[in-house]
Amino acid sequence: MKRFHVHLHVDDLGQSIGFYSKLFAAEPARVEADYAKWMLQDPPVNFAISTRGSQPGIDHLGIQTDDPAELAEMKARAAAADMALLDEGETTCCYARSEKHWVTDPQGIAWEHFHTLGNIPVFKEAGQAETSPSACCAPSAAPQAAAQPEASAYCSPSRGKPVGIPVKSNSSCC
Repeated sequence: MKRFHVHLHVDDLGQSIGFYSKLFAAEPARVEADYAKWMLQDPPVNFAISTRGSQPGIDHLGIQTDDPAELAEMKARAAAADMALLDEGETTCCYARSEKHWVTDPQGIAWEHFHTLGNIPVFKEAGQAETSPSACCAPSAAPQAAAQPEASAYCSPSRGKPVGIPVKSNSSCC
């Protein structure tokens, strides 16, 4: 089974946990001092929030797989479509050990494809650089997406790119 994944940056974790718990009619599956995650079944969504970003908004989107074969299939599809792919392999982030890779859409939004291998007690294990307040850093920007806010606002310039999208209250979008 595949599950849609959304990771948002929030200003007030407690207030946001209260809001999303009411919205989803469910308590988070995991809560840390800077992070909360809901594993919703209907619809199947891995929805995470954290206070690690410099401003509220979308950090990244993704697809979580329950099966390593599904992850390999998604990676093969991305490679066949000539998408720029950042393969992190086995890594730790967001209180979990995962096998993952990243692609970036034409708008510059990072998409994480991952298979969770297990939980860990820290956000990121020692030995893996955590040089910014970002949640999980995404792949570098494609050349056409270079005119974005400075990378240090969201991700380490050496590994990531800005993927935060602030919520606009005056939007006419549905």
